[in-house]
Amino acid sequence: MPPARRRILVTSALPYANGPIHLGHLVEYLQTDIWTRFQRLAGHDCLYVCASDAHGTPIMLKAAEQGLPPEVMVENYRREHLRDFSRFHIAFDNYHTTHSAENQQLVERIYARLQERGLVDWRTIRQAYDEQARMFLPDRFIRGTCPACSAPDQYGDSCEACGATYSPADLKDARSAVSGTTPVMRESSHLFFRLGVFEDSLRRWTAGGRLDPSVTAKLGEWFAAGLRDWDISRDAPYFGFPIPGATDKFFYVWLDAPVGYMASFANLCESRKKSSQPIVFDDYWNEQSAAELYHFIGKDIAYFHTLFWPAVLEGAGFRQPTSVFVHGFLTVDGQKMSKSRGTFVAAATYLEHLDPEWLRYYYAYKLGPGTDDIDLNLADFSARINADLVGKFVNIASRCAGFIHRLAGGRLSASLANPALVAEAAAAASEIARLYEAREFGRAMREIMRLADRANQYLDERKPWVLARDPARSADVQAVCTDGLNLFRLLVLYLKPVLPDTAARAEDFLGTGPLTWADAGQPLLDRVIGTYQPLMTRVDPAAVARMIEASRPGAATNDQPESRPVTRATAAAPSADIIDLDTFLKADLRVATVLQAEIVEGADKLLRVTVDAGGERRTVFAGIRSAYDPATLVGRQVVLLLNLAPRQMRFGISEGMLLAAGDDAGGVFLVTPDPGARAGLRVR
Repeated sequence: MPPARRRILVTSALPYANGPIHLGHLVEYLQTDIWTRFQRLAGHDCLYVCASDAHGTPIMLKAAEQGLPPEVMVENYRREHLRDFSRFHIAFDNYHTTHSAENQQLVERIYARLQERGLVDWRTIRQAYDEQARMFLPDRFIRGTCPACSAPDQYGDSCEACGATYSPADLKDARSAVSGTTPVMRESSHLFFRLGVFEDSLRRWTAGGRLDPSVTAKLGEWFAAGLRDWDISRDAPYFGFPIPGATDKFFYVWLDAPVGYMASFANLCESRKKSSQPIVFDDYWNEQSAAELYHFIGKDIAYFHTLFWPAVLEGAGFRQPTSVFVHGFLTVDGQKMSKSRGTFVAAATYLEHLDPEWLRYYYAYKLGPGTDDIDLNLADFSARINADLVGKFVNIASRCAGFIHRLAGGRLSASLANPALVAEAAAAASEIARLYEAREFGRAMREIMRLADRANQYLDERKPWVLARDPARSADVQAVCTDGLNLFRLLVLYLKPVLPDTAARAEDFLGTGPLTWADAGQPLLDRVIGTYQPLMTRVDPAAVARMIEASRPGAATNDQPESRPVTRATAAAPSADIIDLDTFLKADLRVATVLQAEIVEGADKLLRVTVDAGGERRTVFAGIRSAYDPATLVGRQVVLLLNLAPRQMRFGISEGMLLAAGDDAGGVFLVTPDPGARAGLRVR
């Protein structure tokens, strides 16, 4: 019996609308998107909403700096963020803004309920004031030395070094981040939420394995220190929602930002009100809701989401989250992201140079369910993508598809040659599903690559390129390659939450339609498949280097020629007639074995040749059709220029060059090594 269909609502933290999305942000949104895509593949009703965080003093000051009304600036950033998210294939069901009518209505509704229940009150406090800027300073606009651990240059409300929370008045050597002057203390009336009232209920809510153990441990420290009532108001000037009945007072951004989750969902409900599948707000947010609610956040905002937010929801009569999933930070090459080193990379800059699905896979390979930081090691990034996605995953399809078309008219066999092997790979669906559900993405990727290794090992054992030399073995080749493509199809399904674009193109090639998790046990037999086109190219380390260089201060701006993605490699500049030895030695020439060769429809001179250069499998378009029958090339050894930049051709991507000689009469002669040379040997 299939598992019960679940109703799930998922959010990510709202990106602040005063700067671009960068690779550190993407850890969270890619983690969330992979999890929600898996839930949909598993057959559950899973909705993913988010929004731009549009309020607060930083927004107000940044808009003034740009000479724009805040409303215009935050909308500009909202569109920019959504553009970058979309290009990374992040599939929101709704992406809204906290500066919206829905959010204001919900914030005022929550405030009214908290008032009715005596959970908020006005108090006079002494607050830091910048006399030069003529404004009260938000906690984050006061910098100084932490009163708990003496770490310098910390925020006015919490320490990034030790995690302590405190009042700005406790900060040592305080200074204004706006003017740099020493703030003075002035009295002001503020609205406080009585967080301490909820200590017992919060202890119950956080118990029972609801949160990661590291988060639970941190909560224990906060409970031990005592929960302090929360200042939820700010003085003018401020960009936010005015507090009803008050003069020159606004709701603090940390009140209306999490309410933005509800507001974005309300906006989605309104947009689907007249659809065939309407969504009802109260079905997900009332206290008796049976739906699941999950927030994905970074560990720097755990306090807000595991104490303040559940208490506000309870106080206002709404349901609390099912769980809050907390992740760590991103480092690059083992260090904090740095603009000077070029490792503070904007999402848009990455996309100018590299494939978004490479990053999706690499983050998935690194991510687990806990709060540990993950490291983007750039050398490992290139090696991992080239080894796993190119060398193992898409290689299976490229090895098998040509034989199916050449020997069987593109039709898969009616039965499997090794049904036990395919059944074993299909049975792994339950374990991979468990790992996805538990956010054990790294372990899931390793299990999937184990299956890819097994598939490639099977093809190496059966050697369809050798069997294909004997016309009487065509049916055997068809059956073996049908096995290979069925194993590939399962890998496509298992990687679909991580590689949605590649999966869609693979589904089109196989003719399966959109795969779901329920399809794992149904083999693909006795049907015609499409012509294989390369699904992914190798990472060029030079493109990674260009991305880093473009991220350094003072790098080329958008008014200069745009860098192209690696999959659209530009032609090399013509060389001089005479080169030196160092230049020649840059050419990586390898002995390679031809695995398959086929005619390219629509091309008079080209053959599509797949070769194995000792674990490196490449597809090359070679202009040798006039001289060679494709069938005679399989198993032959050739010389491959391995480190030639990939070239986008009308028929696909050529990933190298076969060395050949020609004469004035038009003859073409492949350069071949002496007998005994093995694939992978470097030509010297």
